[in-house]
Amino acid sequence: MERLTQPEEDALRVLWPLPGGGFVKDVLEHLPAPRPPYTTLASTLRNLERKGYVRAEKLGNSFRFVPLVSADDYQRRSLGTLVKEHFQDSYKELVSFFAQENKISAADLQEIIRLIENKKPE
Repeated sequence: MERLTQPEEDALRVLWPLPGGGFVKDVLEHLPAPRPPYTTLASTLRNLERKGYVRAEKLGNSFRFVPLVSADDYQRRSLGTLVKEHFQDSYKELVSFFAQENKISAADLQEIIRLIENKKPE
């Protein structure tokens, strides 16, 4: 799927928890200040539809936008792309980077090892 701009990602993050999706005004209400103009947000949501992230349902004179990609799926894809493009497709390289940058502690790494060792087979 096509990558998202920051405004597109922000709009999608607002849509995920809204039951049944939301209208432009709903998304606008939940965005932090400074909020984009209504028409700019409407274009952003249309771009999300074009990219396949949401479906637009016409209701009267308005459109309700419903996410087609879950937050978990988006996170998985985004992280996969990041690792592929910046860490030679190696999660080990990602973790090594964070360790070298002091962004992860030895205790955190031990907890990750415990999680891996205790993972139930699928």
